[in-house]
Amino acid sequence: MPRTIYPSDITPEQFEFIRPYLEKFKKTTKPRKLKLYDIFCAILYTLKSACQWRMLPSDYPKWGTVYSYFRQWNQKPALAPGETEGAPSILEKLLYEQVAACRESDGREAKTTFGIVDAQSVKNTDTAEEKGYDAGKKVSGIKRHIVVDSNGLPHAIVVTTANITDREGALQAFSLHSSRLSDVQKIMVDGGYTGKPFADEVKRILNADVEVAKRSELHTFAVIPKRWVVERSFAWLEKCRRLWKNCEGLINTSLQMVVLAFLALLLKRL
Repeated sequence: MPRTIYPSDITPEQFEFIRPYLEKFKKTTKPRKLKLYDIFCAILYTLKSACQWRMLPSDYPKWGTVYSYFRQWNQKPALAPGETEGAPSILEKLLYEQVAACRESDGREAKTTFGIVDAQSVKNTDTAEEKGYDAGKKVSGIKRHIVVDSNGLPHAIVVTTANITDREGALQAFSLHSSRLSDVQKIMVDGGYTGKPFADEVKRILNADVEVAKRSELHTFAVIPKRWVVERSFAWLEKCRRLWKNCEGLINTSLQMVVLAFLALLLKRL
């Protein structure tokens, strides 16, 4: 009997773009009894609805199986001594490949030459284990740092505790994703990233210039030119209830949920 189709599901045709990668990730010696499509859609259901894993609808595979696959797909290999950029998880790899494919379908290069940076502080729930305090925004929880192109597509995502400053988080994103950002020539930031030390570090890591867009220079209340793009990217994330607050025990799990949200968004555009 076919299961119920939920609004959070992607279509089987959209899943075909990532199915080969997920099948190769873990080789099996016997035929699978469950469809990877149903497992992936079950993960999207928890992301969109913010339900607990144990509360997945019964027509999805068992919650323990779904959670086990999610844990496998979100694992990041540990950095070796001396390394600054580690291998991405399978979900991150799928996301950045979809970003590159989306750009190429628009007649653009896979790597962007222009990046917009911003950070978002998110409150923790009582189930979250790692947290810090953002004194500026009065938030106790985590902070999401993203680097997007002029279309709002993510090219680097880092999640830290909220006590990490916007500048520190941005530099961490540049270092961890330096190969993906190797073609960037200019980084646009807001007033929270001002300062010569930050600009010098961006120049050292990416060999890119920093452009600061200050609201005070507009002499009136208005949307900061080009900066609205990254704010829209954060608004896309807020369509997923699980991302309204941070309820994940581990920082990496919080990161992978953000990655999954962007991946689902791009797949639904196909």
